[in-house]
Amino acid sequence: MVTSTHETSHRIFQDHPEVLIPVFEALGLPPPAKAIIEALTPDATEIKPLERRVDTVLKVEPSEGDSFLIAIEAQTDRTTDKGSSWSYYVAYLHAKFDLPVLLVAVCRNRPTASWAAGPFECRVGSWTTQATRPFVLGPDNVPVITDESMVAREPAMATFSAIVHSHSKDAPAILGMGARGMRSFDKATAKYWCEWLEVGLENTPVRETWRELEKMVATYFPGRGTLFEETYLEGKAEGKAEGKAEGKAEAKAESILSVLEKRGIPAPQDTRDRITSCTDLDTLTLWFDRSLTATTVEDLFTEE
Repeated sequence: MVTSTHETSHRIFQDHPEVLIPVFEALGLPPPAKAIIEALTPDATEIKPLERRVDTVLKVEPSEGDSFLIAIEAQTDRTTDKGSSWSYYVAYLHAKFDLPVLLVAVCRNRPTASWAAGPFECRVGSWTTQATRPFVLGPDNVPVITDESMVAREPAMATFSAIVHSHSKDAPAILGMGARGMRSFDKATAKYWCEWLEVGLENTPVRETWRELEKMVATYFPGRGTLFEETYLEGKAEGKAEGKAEGKAEAKAESILSVLEKRGIPAPQDTRDRITSCTDLDTLTLWFDRSLTATTVEDLFTEE
């Protein structure tokens, strides 16, 4: 099933080919900034029998060397027939455009990345007629962005990195750093990258973590049902009910406990009671911010 997470994992390359830097570096090619890159049709359907569609296809014309195609596939899990589909995509694109094809698989967890590297072989007995070996972009070769200034300089890479590492135990801290880095953006840039990331995290465990962090930089971004839009509409609504405020406090407390759990920080029952019984949003927000970098649960309550 095609999801927003799947779509974001490959569509970002169409608008921001600089995210391909790890691929170019690994293959010893001139960086994307020195190449002409254009998106081609992803349709790989012949006549009518069966519709086939590559996630993203880019044509690369390097400043040095010959042109080639990059076929990008976002893969969230192992799929039985994916190897044969990928082999078909490579053969079809090579025949249609008469250019060599580099197949790139984007994976967000190590087991899937290990499987996606192949090779996927078509063989009879000991003889291999065709072998497909994707280049995998995953947790092992997509760098973790740990510097706020890096977010400002390379927002596309920072966003892509956060999506790829969304299953990491450090994902909450990575997202917290990303939110702090995005506060340096102007309004339009902030809402653009915040939405990319929120949509990209839609089916991941840390999406709600990001929605809390997004409030650092949230403004109105219509049409997608994201936090930007909700924040705007809530701000325009007259008279927020007391029950709604209580609901926000409960959601914030749940987010704090969720971050602690994902980061492996134990929270005794008396601490959980203290967090869930708090109704002051400013205090809960402070505790949430501290939960992203805390090493023990006591760090949440340390006096400034």
